[in-house]
Amino acid sequence: MKSYLKVLCIIVTVFVLLQISSFQITKHSLSLPPSLLTYLKHQPDQTSDNKTAYLVEKLRESVTFLPLKDYRFSNKPLEGHTWFMSSLFDNQTKGEAQYQEFPSDSSKGRLLCLKGIDKHDGSWNYYALAWPEAIPTNAVLQKGLTFVSYNQYDYYNLWHGLSTMVPFVSWSLRNRCERPQKWVLYHWGELRFGMGHWLSEILTATYNQEPEFTRFIDEDNPVCFEKAVVMRHDQAGMSRERRMEAFDHVRCKARSYCNITTTKPRIGMTLLLRTGARAFRNESVVINVFKRECKRVDGCELNVSYSDNLTFCQQVELMKKTDVLVSPHGAQLTNLFLMDRNSSVMEFFPKGWLKLAGVGQRVFQWGANWSGMRHEGTWHDPVGETCEFLDTDRRCMSVYKNAMIGHNETYFGEWARRVLDKVNNRMKQNITEHNNHGYDSLDECRC
Repeated sequence: MKSYLKVLCIIVTVFVLLQISSFQITKHSLSLPPSLLTYLKHQPDQTSDNKTAYLVEKLRESVTFLPLKDYRFSNKPLEGHTWFMSSLFDNQTKGEAQYQEFPSDSSKGRLLCLKGIDKHDGSWNYYALAWPEAIPTNAVLQKGLTFVSYNQYDYYNLWHGLSTMVPFVSWSLRNRCERPQKWVLYHWGELRFGMGHWLSEILTATYNQEPEFTRFIDEDNPVCFEKAVVMRHDQAGMSRERRMEAFDHVRCKARSYCNITTTKPRIGMTLLLRTGARAFRNESVVINVFKRECKRVDGCELNVSYSDNLTFCQQVELMKKTDVLVSPHGAQLTNLFLMDRNSSVMEFFPKGWLKLAGVGQRVFQWGANWSGMRHEGTWHDPVGETCEFLDTDRRCMSVYKNAMIGHNETYFGEWARRVLDKVNNRMKQNITEHNNHGYDSLDECRC
């Protein structure tokens, strides 16, 4: 019996020692892949620390950078995994923005690393994934959360810039209002180091801090990110509910940022006019038509403003007072989401746009729908500039794109009357959706 107990004690002791040895090997390598841990355990004549250091160095050397812009997919740059970071796939939860997050289960705990400073060809900028303990030797580790944005269009255009930022806002609302310490901006994989002033103000208001952009030292020194969220599909995948939620939040934060306490009229009608491209050819006639129709409605006040001489906060204040926005097609219409929900939009186009401009002419119809507004239709000028080609020839778009807009006094008056009647009836019925959907004071923003 004593002999049996001795043998049992020896077996138990050996088992415990083996477990301790195994723990010492793995405790420094908890995030290494299982295959490497197996390799580590079977290497002879090395201490566990040396083995770990050896493997970490091999992991550093194995980090492979791929071009951010993959020309193999140049014929379908926005489809599927896109030509931007083409080897990686997005998180596609139903109704939510499509995004990538690093580190995460899908990246197997690896960080996102970026390098390259090219502003003209995205194939000369690169990305890679690296284990936190084994980022490239010459890499800089960027602490905190970084938002990495891909934009197929432009960060200085109000609409395209805003469309790129909305999914980040939605992600933040789903993640305890987390805000970024840094931004990295790409257009076709090409680095961008800034954005338009209006968009910068929107982000400053939304995140309570000015956007700060990651600077890359040179083309050979990567930056790895402690945490990164990548968006490359704009608002694709987002449900209307999620879009309205994001726009509600940005509207609330913009009003708070600008300290807007203006009392709005019973019905506010705003003519937001342009100078130059796509301006009304005879503004005075157009203004008089809407002034006349506004006077017909009790409590209606008309405001005539020009988009190019308003500060950001003046635009926010103007939209707070607006129930009916009347404006030519153009970037200034991006402000429409800053009105209270259920407000109305009337949009005007020069000749030629209906046949030649394609789906892009509908962006503010989409924007109105996504932000909870009512797009009340469009008017396309039937007369205007003359093109030497057939009016269906795409070469004519260069003639029509920035042409001036005429008017139809009778139609404008009848259209304005119909829209104002609908707004007036909603006011009388006190439809609750017309208010700012739960954001009635500057203190009620979610973040």
